[in-house]
Amino acid sequence: MPSLTAAVVGTGFIGPVHAEALKRAGVNVRGMLGSSPEKSLSASDALRLEIAYDSYDALINDSQVDAVHITTPNKDHLEMTRLALAANKHVICEKPLAMTSAETAELVRLAHAHPHLVTAVNYNIRFYPLIHHARDLVASGEIGEVYAVRGGYIQDWLLFDTDWNWRLVPSEGGALRAIGDIGTHWMDLIGFVTGLQVESLLADLATFVPQRKKPRTALATFKGKESAGPVDYDLVDIHTEDWGSVLFRYEGGARGSMNVSQVSAGRKNLLTFEISGSKGSIGWNSENPNELWLGWRDRPNGIVIKDPSLMSDSARAITSQPGGHAEGFPDTFKQLYRVVYGYIEQGDYSAPKPFPTFEDGHHELILCEAIARSDVERGWVGVS
Repeated sequence: MPSLTAAVVGTGFIGPVHAEALKRAGVNVRGMLGSSPEKSLSASDALRLEIAYDSYDALINDSQVDAVHITTPNKDHLEMTRLALAANKHVICEKPLAMTSAETAELVRLAHAHPHLVTAVNYNIRFYPLIHHARDLVASGEIGEVYAVRGGYIQDWLLFDTDWNWRLVPSEGGALRAIGDIGTHWMDLIGFVTGLQVESLLADLATFVPQRKKPRTALATFKGKESAGPVDYDLVDIHTEDWGSVLFRYEGGARGSMNVSQVSAGRKNLLTFEISGSKGSIGWNSENPNELWLGWRDRPNGIVIKDPSLMSDSARAITSQPGGHAEGFPDTFKQLYRVVYGYIEQGDYSAPKPFPTFEDGHHELILCEAIARSDVERGWVGVS
């Protein structure tokens, strides 16, 4: 896709992941913008990019840039997206799409007002090949009617009171943290694989580390685990959840349960799901993403190994390596961007969008706010 050029905003953990994946997908990455000139220069130099932008205005007014990837703290998403669309740029935004459903509703309206621009949300986990294969198995009726879904997303990077990140602060990341940061990935994935729509939910949230030691020198995401803790710090009260459990009732009668945690020792980045149907079950986990478990009542269980020759057409389309050659986390970004930029290249913006859209991002904020309300009210909450 040599005719398309992107720029990335944000130089923390996920910004360089976007830039590297874009380059692997054949998209030219012109430059990056960090929170300081030094960070812009360091990231751009490390990735051998042309420009280290000194302001967001400079980036969106760069006539050579077609698309902007926004990987900043969530509080910036609304305004940065608004300005990028006004500058006639395609937008690929990290999740959650914004801070509230009112903000995401505005972004959906802006997306509709710019039908010639792609507006995508970076739900990259959809783009493991076996996720597409699982979706096709469900859609084909292979496991029958979906009865129930269970699983979750658990990590340990915020286990200690010395662990710190901007996501802990409601004004930076939003009212929900574990749910907003990783729970949204699980909820989006289950909706994508099963097609189920949440009708109502019941949530229980907990903050197990009520105070944390905020370092006076900023640390990059996940880097706090590599040290014994900050020498100079401020003690800060925490008002976002470390853990959450949610029950779902889906339209049509299916049930679901999700657990999320950022304080589960030994679990680095584990997303799991098991979908139980009237004929069989399927299960998958992100730390072993090249295998899909198949469960049966009346015959031996099985494992589908990621292999283009053995998977559905849509799974094969987002697979780059032959069977026996693992594909992982960075490859999901590459495959998502191949789809997004291929759609832009085709130029038919009325065609169905084969990637997560702002509407998907808006729906996740509606679910997040229902979860927060359910936890406060200690009861079931409807989702419209």
